[in-house]
Amino acid sequence: MKDDFAQAFKEEAREQLADLENSLLALEESPEDLGLVGRIFRTMHTIKGSGAMFGYDDIASFTHNVETVYDLVRGGELAVTRELVDLSLAARDRILAMLEASETGGAVDAGLNEQVIDGLKKLMPDGCRGEQRPAAGDDRQAGGRAEAGGRDKGGSALATYRIRFRPEPAMLCRGSNPLSLLRELQELGNCTTVAQTGAIKTLEELEPELCHFFWDLILTTDKGEDAIRDVFIFEDDCQLSLAVIDDGSGQDEGGGYKKLGEILVERGDLTAEQVAELLGARKQFGVLAVEAGILGPESLAPALLEQQHVSGARRQRQEQGQESASSIRVPAEKLDVLVNLVGELVTVQARLTLVAQEFKMHAELVNVAEEVERLIGELRDNALDIRMLPIGATFSKFKRLVRDLSAELGKEIELTTHGAETELDKTVIEKLNDPLVHIIRNCIDHGIETPQERLAGGKPRGGTVHLSAVHSGDSVLLTIKDDGAGLNREAIRAKAIERKLIAQHAELSDKEIWGMIFAPGFSTAAKVSSVSGRGVGMDVVKQAIDGLRGTIEVESAPGRGTAITLRIPLTLAIIESLLVQIGADRFVLPLSLVEECILLSREQIDRQHGRDLLQVRETIVPYLPLRRIFKMAGSPPELQQVVICRIQEKRIGFLVDWVIGGHQTVIKSLGPMYQRVEGVSGATILGDGSVALILDIQAILRGAELETDHSLGILSKDDMA
Repeated sequence: MKDDFAQAFKEEAREQLADLENSLLALEESPEDLGLVGRIFRTMHTIKGSGAMFGYDDIASFTHNVETVYDLVRGGELAVTRELVDLSLAARDRILAMLEASETGGAVDAGLNEQVIDGLKKLMPDGCRGEQRPAAGDDRQAGGRAEAGGRDKGGSALATYRIRFRPEPAMLCRGSNPLSLLRELQELGNCTTVAQTGAIKTLEELEPELCHFFWDLILTTDKGEDAIRDVFIFEDDCQLSLAVIDDGSGQDEGGGYKKLGEILVERGDLTAEQVAELLGARKQFGVLAVEAGILGPESLAPALLEQQHVSGARRQRQEQGQESASSIRVPAEKLDVLVNLVGELVTVQARLTLVAQEFKMHAELVNVAEEVERLIGELRDNALDIRMLPIGATFSKFKRLVRDLSAELGKEIELTTHGAETELDKTVIEKLNDPLVHIIRNCIDHGIETPQERLAGGKPRGGTVHLSAVHSGDSVLLTIKDDGAGLNREAIRAKAIERKLIAQHAELSDKEIWGMIFAPGFSTAAKVSSVSGRGVGMDVVKQAIDGLRGTIEVESAPGRGTAITLRIPLTLAIIESLLVQIGADRFVLPLSLVEECILLSREQIDRQHGRDLLQVRETIVPYLPLRRIFKMAGSPPELQQVVICRIQEKRIGFLVDWVIGGHQTVIKSLGPMYQRVEGVSGATILGDGSVALILDIQAILRGAELETDHSLGILSKDDMA
């Protein structure tokens, strides 16, 4: 059980660290935003408390130092600067390193930890640098405090407490600050605070060293009573009264909260007899109490606020309670198992449909098959939808990359995003991370100029990298665009000729030139740096996107920048496809790339005199005979069909014997012996139990282009478009 809690802490800590990084980057742009400062402080406080609770004393001790700094920022004693954000990001990285070391058993570089802490201490005002990091005993005490809060958090409902905090007048003289205690209470939940000033004396009698205030608070929190009392654990010089006024159980919520008179009696501000006497009048109770002189306005205000606070909390709980209760955390592995089982159901359903068609005389069997098909279709859509995640989480990771890399290269670059709410299958998002990193690094290193170069070219000194995502049918279009210098056509062409990728006098379009950057080992960098120049990067991008059955399109204009658009399927589990047949074998083509199917007779083939070209409505479309490419025995039928697909803005046909029709394809990976087979990306099981191979039509196209000069001659013609 302890291991389960520790694992939960690690998962939540990673989420909090990701949120912390985003908050720090946002704070750098808006240093006056106290809401962000509070959010960062709360994240650090949570990591510290949870770390101490589960035995991660090194994380708790380290995080305490960062928390102390942001407490000063909250209090206006320390300004937000670039240096503070740099050190805070470094501290975030050190916490993550300690977290990972606890899993792998590796060593943590204590020197780096001390370096970050020393840097933070230098930023603190002189009077605050004396605060020491907690010793081992303090860590245990912090752990006990976090444990109390954590225990209640795990099992407590959202309850509301009435708190009266009355410091001893000499509290300020002992160095304690009641405002820091009030701020810590506010961190526990929704808190309403009223300062009671009735004890303040006239100016002639006032002693400025003494505290003349006390506070009434109404706090709604799920942390529990222990967490509230722990705020005052080191304060012996104060009076604290604490009462639960709404336990969050939902009982008696239909009639609203207590009446004002009841609240004042409970608080000790009025007696029951005084309330009964006032109730005989027709005015509002609060007005009567003040007019009668038995209650001051300063006592009435907290009672009214309590009434409003609890009533509002109850309304919110009624409106949102059901919604919050319906959200649960599920391990990703369980979702993968669910999707795999749904895939098996889709295969069985296809088999059932096939059997029902063979026994059409049994109308009831056909009806059952149709109903099962409908239900499994809904189940499939819902199961796939569960695995969908917004791509914004991936986008946010790149803000740190752009910030750090642009600083390293002496450039000023801003990352902007659009369409962060666009959803993709989680497995697709995971595989997109590395390709996007390579592309963004290239934008920063090769694309965007230095501030001096941009100013000389009439541009703003700061460049922009823009990430956008938008749905397009059953795919998502991801565009990475920069406003830099653009691709150098002549440099790319010269490098391609040098590497013998193209002939000296070959005439190529811009799209074909841009396609050269994806060749293995291709680089136009004049020197090798820590960022680029080794020719490794864009070829990795191409391989990764091909592995996702996606496509890449490059557009560039000199002086205006470059845009790289990735078309990615929404999911890799189940796809809509086109089922075709060659001889006795059946194959699957992704339906998202298919535009149309054209009949082709033997007579039309003979008229082409050996050239694999087809005229489709005033346009010449080249096609690839799959029977010949796969070296399949037998003769084709008299009437064949060409499946025309659009690949990177080119229309290419694939000649097959028959087109069977649409098919829901459950993708199955091939065994180790067949994973390197060119032109095949996977397999699927058909309704009759046979296996159909899923064609990688982009790989087939590349192989045909490289096989013979004849194929290159066809596929590079201008009339392909």
